[in-house]
Amino acid sequence: MKYVRFGNSGIKVSQICLGLWHLPPSRVKDEYGVYKVDEEEATRIIKRAIDLGINFIDTANIYHGTMQGPDPIHAGNAERILGKAIRGYDRESLVITTKVRGRMAPWPNGEGLSRKHIRWQIKESLRRLGTSYVDLYLMHRPDPSTPIEETLDTLKDLVSQGLVHYVGESYFHPDDIRYIVEYSRSIHLPFIAMQEPYNLIERDIEKDKVPLASKYGLGIMAYIPLAQGVLTGKYLNGIPEMSRASYVDEIRWRYLTPETLKAMREFHEIAKELGVTDAQLALAWILKKSEEMGVTIVPIIGATSITQLEDNVGSINVALSSDVMKRLDEISKMARVNWEIKYDRIIKLTQ
Repeated sequence: MKYVRFGNSGIKVSQICLGLWHLPPSRVKDEYGVYKVDEEEATRIIKRAIDLGINFIDTANIYHGTMQGPDPIHAGNAERILGKAIRGYDRESLVITTKVRGRMAPWPNGEGLSRKHIRWQIKESLRRLGTSYVDLYLMHRPDPSTPIEETLDTLKDLVSQGLVHYVGESYFHPDDIRYIVEYSRSIHLPFIAMQEPYNLIERDIEKDKVPLASKYGLGIMAYIPLAQGVLTGKYLNGIPEMSRASYVDEIRWRYLTPETLKAMREFHEIAKELGVTDAQLALAWILKKSEEMGVTIVPIIGATSITQLEDNVGSINVALSSDVMKRLDEISKMARVNWEIKYDRIIKLTQ
């Protein structure tokens, strides 16, 4: 495994981050119709990732493991699974990321970035994770109802208390990020990270957020680096049973457009020419873009099997020429992602 300095901080992370947004589903659904997580397999994947040298693990308080959107009934499950899986490992060998913002309870202060909510949720996350601190604590989404200064001052308190080492954001507006970084520096808050969607067919951050990362020395955690599995080639001949698109309708509607499928067939042919898998090519492309743009970009992979995990990790050894990068750039222009489709499945607490 290769390691990189994350942004302008002194912390070093593996070039690949293991994400727990999607964990291996079992074939059993709970009373709400949600697939349960295969916890034994999830634990094996986490342990194997660590054994392969991955020291960077990303989760969030709202993650369940098989659900797409936030749901307070199932929230906290991924953190709990991670906490059990890392028992016995040296905590100092790991860089653990979690997030705060989503709804965790039905009452008015059950979500958000207020001082009250953050101080409650950091304690809950630490309890589920079974650790005394989080390496990187991210604001999961903006909270228009809370002054950002209140949020950042609260995060500074958590850092001072040793509960959090570094902080970052996910999916904030570029103008807000500028202000957040400047304010954070004025109060000596170690703001080092951006977590944003980034892959071959979703490249919007290159226009505004990559320049911000370069200017302020921020590291980027690229989520959905395989476009929800679309860049693995698994959907070229239909939708496999138990794949994400088989139980998350929005993935089909957003990604499986005729234009994208055509692009993916050409992408698949390049992978065959290079003797690598589609997933390895997609991840290697991100690592190469990181090098070309001079910004630390770490793809967050989600694995539902050890075979898949090991295949993804193999991407760090894939070298891409400038000619291949040009061909991939043309393919990325062919795809069409329907961003009008929203992930909005939320189970009502009254059910």
